[in-house]
Order: sequence, then structure tokens, then C-alpha cells
Amino acid sequence: MTMVHERHQKRSHAVVANDPRWARILVRDRTADGHLWYSVLTTGVYCRPSCPSRSANPKNVQLHDTIEEAKATGFRPCKRCRPDGLSVDTENVAIVARACRLIEQSEEEQSLTDLAGAVGRSPSYFHRRFKAVTGLTPKDYAAAHRATKVREGLASGNSITEAIYDAGFNSSGRFYEKSTGMLGMTPSQYRAGGANEEIRFAVGETSLGAILVASSKKGVASILLGNDPDELVRDLQDRFPKARLIGADGDYEALVARVVGFIEAPGLGLDLPLDVRGTAFQRRVWQALQEIPIGQTVSYTEIAQRIGSPNAVRAVAGACAANRLAVAIPCHRVVRNDGSPSGYAWGIERKQALISREVAAA
Repeated sequence: MTMVHERHQKRSHAVVANDPRWARILVRDRTADGHLWYSVLTTGVYCRPSCPSRSANPKNVQLHDTIEEAKATGFRPCKRCRPDGLSVDTENVAIVARACRLIEQSEEEQSLTDLAGAVGRSPSYFHRRFKAVTGLTPKDYAAAHRATKVREGLASGNSITEAIYDAGFNSSGRFYEKSTGMLGMTPSQYRAGGANEEIRFAVGETSLGAILVASSKKGVASILLGNDPDELVRDLQDRFPKARLIGADGDYEALVARVVGFIEAPGLGLDLPLDVRGTAFQRRVWQALQEIPIGQTVSYTEIAQRIGSPNAVRAVAGACAANRLAVAIPCHRVVRNDGSPSGYAWGIERKQALISREVAAA
């Protein structure tokens, strides 16, 4: 070993090991890609921070803030992480974005094999990457896109038949099989803004404040918590502006009593028919929430992993925030990674109280 090489090793080890950039390389921080590179003396290559290769000894490493600095070493680019080009994550996002455009522009539903072939990937790899990036399978994304086109077509005044075929359904029969689940009501009712849909509701009182429970013919569509009963009713009116709201029903108030009983004594359990209205991704999140046992909490990250979309943590948080079926879909059981409670549509104090009661009842 030359004296120059020896001095380089001592200086590099001392500087690199204590450099915060080295810590990002050790954890293969993908967010550092494009902002940092490193070269390894013993292998003669330079890499991006997220390189999956075995971690190098810091005494053999040099850090670079630009790709030009890395190239100036005279080393060759790593074949595993390809530091000169797009990162694997960025490339996957571009591939998925291209597939999304193909889905949106296609007049008919494309097969997984056709989509994967169009972007130059195998069906299994493409399916995994698509779900990781969007939180949906290609099939679910296509279904959600068609549902959006149907809603837009009906809202713009198109006939139901026009809306069906413009959205890519090749037969009215296939559409009507899925229309109620897609729109939450019949196509005619949706086009009329929910007119003539009957929503029964009642307001009650719990130790955590006021509660409003509302149901369509399909099942419970809203459970709202708050301080002011009148505000809850106005919220319901905003959610169903053209529906016919029916209150003051003695039989229905018995259903509200069941929900109140669960809030006060979670050990009783709560099993209600639900009218769940949301996107395909939201429904997947909400289903995962319903599978969390009473007395337990999980993180947003864990929910993202459970639904097979580990990169969709923010989207999971958004789905929790969009939930309008308090306690029936228990978004209060989702907390931050460190176990601390995060936001809650009906107030953080209520969230903490619900968790505490369920832990005690478990």
C-alpha cells in the first residue's frame, strides 16, 4: 500500500464516518438519490445512495455532491444502481404514469399482459410496481377511472346510455351490474344529485358529545360526532343535498342507541350493515381498519403495508380523514409510528378517549 493511499484511508475514514451524508447511504435513503453520490476505492465504482450493494467500509469511500465529481474519479458507474440514469423508483413512477395514460385513453379495458407489454415489463413485475406507486391494481385503477367518467358524463347532462359507453363499458348489462356500488345509488338518482333517495337519521347524546347516525336503504351511510346536534344535521344535509331526509323515527332511534352503547361500552361490539361510499383505494383502507381488533392500534405505515401499498402512507392518512362512519370504520385506531395519536375528524380528545375505553374493554 502506498503512503498516499494510506493517508487517504485514514483521512477518508475519519471524515466520511462522521459525515451526515454517510448515514443516508447506510440506510439506502432513496430520497437522497440525485443529490448525493459515492465512490468506492476497492471496487472502482461510483453509486447512488440507495444502491442495494453491500455497504462499503467508509475508509474506502469518497462522497460527491454532483455526478460530475463522481465521474471525475475515473471510476465506472455501478451496474446495480445505475447512478448515471434515473433511479429505479423514478423509472417505476414514469412507467406507471405511462400505463395510467394508456388506461385513461383506451376505449376498452386492457388486459394486464397488454399493459405490461406496452411499458416493456413482465406482467408480475408491472402489477407489483403499479400497486406500490398508485395503491391500486391496474384493474382497480381502470374501474375507478371508468366510475369517474360515468359520474362526469351523468353530471354534464349526457344520457345514461351515452355515459355508459363513453366510460368504456362495452355493454349496459356490465355497467348496471356494478352501478350501485360504483355510484352509491342508481344512475338515475345520481344524475339527479341523489334526488328522491331516502336517508333516515336520528341524533343522540354520548359522554363524548352529540352523535348523528344516518342510513340509506343499503345500510348506515354516516356516523358523525360533534358538540352541536344542529351542526351535525347541517353536515348531513351538505352530504346529501337532494336526498329526502327522514328524522324523528322511533324505530330508527333504536339503532342510534346501539351505536351509543358501543361508544360507552366498546366490549359490546358493533355489527351494522354499512353503505360505504368511496374510491376503490379508500374502500381497501377502510376494510383494513375494520379488521383492527378492539383495544389495538396500528400505524398508517402498517395499514399501507397490509393493503399491499407500502409507499402509500399519505394516501392511507387521506382515506382515514375521508371516513364518515365514525367507530363503525375505526379510523381512531390508527396512530403515528411512535404510537402518539394524530389528527381525527371529530377531535383528538375523542380519539384518545375511544382508544382508552377500548384498551380497557379488551
